[in-house]
Amino acid sequence: MKAMILAAGKGTRVRPITYTTPKPMIPILQKPVMEFLLELLRQHGFDQIMVNVSHLAEEIENYFRDGQRFGVQIAYSFEGKIDDGKLVGEAIGSAGGMRRIQDFSPFFDDTFVVLCGDALIDLDLSAAVKWHRSKGSIATIITKSVPEEEVSSYGVVVTDDDGRVKAFQEKPSTAEALSTNINTGIYIFEPEVFKYIPSGVEYDIGGQLFPKLVEIGAPFYAIAMDFEWVDIGKVPDYWRAIRGVLLGEIKNVQIPGHEVAPGIYTGLNVAVNWDKVDITGPVYIGGMTRIEDGAKIVGPAMIGPNCWICSGATVENSVIFEWSRLGPGVRLVDKLVFGRYCVDKTGAAIDVQAASLDWLITDARQTPPSHTPLERQAIEELLGTNAS
Repeated sequence: MKAMILAAGKGTRVRPITYTTPKPMIPILQKPVMEFLLELLRQHGFDQIMVNVSHLAEEIENYFRDGQRFGVQIAYSFEGKIDDGKLVGEAIGSAGGMRRIQDFSPFFDDTFVVLCGDALIDLDLSAAVKWHRSKGSIATIITKSVPEEEVSSYGVVVTDDDGRVKAFQEKPSTAEALSTNINTGIYIFEPEVFKYIPSGVEYDIGGQLFPKLVEIGAPFYAIAMDFEWVDIGKVPDYWRAIRGVLLGEIKNVQIPGHEVAPGIYTGLNVAVNWDKVDITGPVYIGGMTRIEDGAKIVGPAMIGPNCWICSGATVENSVIFEWSRLGPGVRLVDKLVFGRYCVDKTGAAIDVQAASLDWLITDARQTPPSHTPLERQAIEELLGTNAS
């Protein structure tokens, strides 16, 4: 069976991570989000998978290649151009990406599934496809019910009693919402849907194709299903995903490594004297990471591989990406460290290099610049880096 993963977006709401990592490659405990999707698709018999790529396309292609090691076949549709020898992404919309593949050669010749490449899901795709076919639907949206107070963050799908889609509400207020069923970015289509997608133009599934299907009265349905769905649309969503895995709330993602103590997991060859550090789980520490005596880590927290946590540093309820060095005495509470950026839970970021804080947080592979104690104290007081 055939499927498509939408992987062309820039992921602007997940910056700074997506400056160098496309959204489908964002790691959940060292494993890209898209890899979980491939496992789900394979489990339900979808083994021929098209992926549209644009922003940082080579990162996705170089990792997944033709899909052999994941038990599927993968091909890519690049949206963009080469400018001065560099690939420049120019995404053409989710429906436009589908259309380009179909125009190249009619790949979608039977019922197919389309998934957004930035969510963790454990959906029973087989049951969803069976329901879709039973309705004679040309297009089906998989929806999920959320608490009323959360509807304003999502696109709401309004249906009649038979499940036929009647209208959409984009991020309505709680008082205005006509439903608590939201669009999860998981779709089932029949090839006939391409009659309603123009060629050669930017075209969106949710914003253009679906309203068109409602307008013409096409057999267009939505089914609300109870399943695990963790959308990683924004930095706070990613934060919740990591916390959810470490706390055991996301059942389809296992914590990697070896459990060296209750709630404490490590990769290979972590350099740490367990008697001289203060670590409270749940915590994951990646391979070849050094944790000096006197460091403190309070979970839920993730320390990526090849990091260096210096003596007296504190990491609490935080996510530290690979090759990060936290200097002596640094205190990070509710922070995400990615390369040269330190991000809080709202997504607000400090460029530690531009702020002359690269002696506090830097790349573990380089020697941090030296500063006098008075200079350090002044910068700490200015930016509040030593406060929670």
